[in-house]
Amino acid sequence: MKKLVYTFAFVCVSSLAMAQAPAKPAVDEAFKKECLAVIEASGSGNVLSGYKDQLLGQVPDDKKAAFTMEFDAMMKKINEKTAEVYAQIYTKEDIKAMMAFYNSPVGKKMKEKAGEVNQKSQEAMMEIQADLQAMMMKYMQ
Repeated sequence: MKKLVYTFAFVCVSSLAMAQAPAKPAVDEAFKKECLAVIEASGSGNVLSGYKDQLLGQVPDDKKAAFTMEFDAMMKKINEKTAEVYAQIYTKEDIKAMMAFYNSPVGKKMKEKAGEVNQKSQEAMMEIQADLQAMMMKYMQ
């Protein structure tokens, strides 16, 4: 009986230890700021901002200011989380190289044209969406 109690206690303690999420590595705040600068320079921090105008069209006029404030706060959170991901994946040298690229003429052009590229890519995907759906139906039957 004693062995059974000890075994049960061990299993409970073991499962509690395994259930805890692993600790996230600490992020160097200075490096995180560099990552945020790359996100800003690349334009990827503003990807959802293009949708803001579309969404604002659906929001009543008296709520647009509050919506804009909340949307911008959410964008800040998204960029912060993205910077943490960058800090985990990329080295400081990678971030410096990215910053150099996005400050170059072709990097600036890439940022400038990102909205147009996204729009045209979406249009192209709409053209093949019916074909993709037909293919999925073919294989799901």
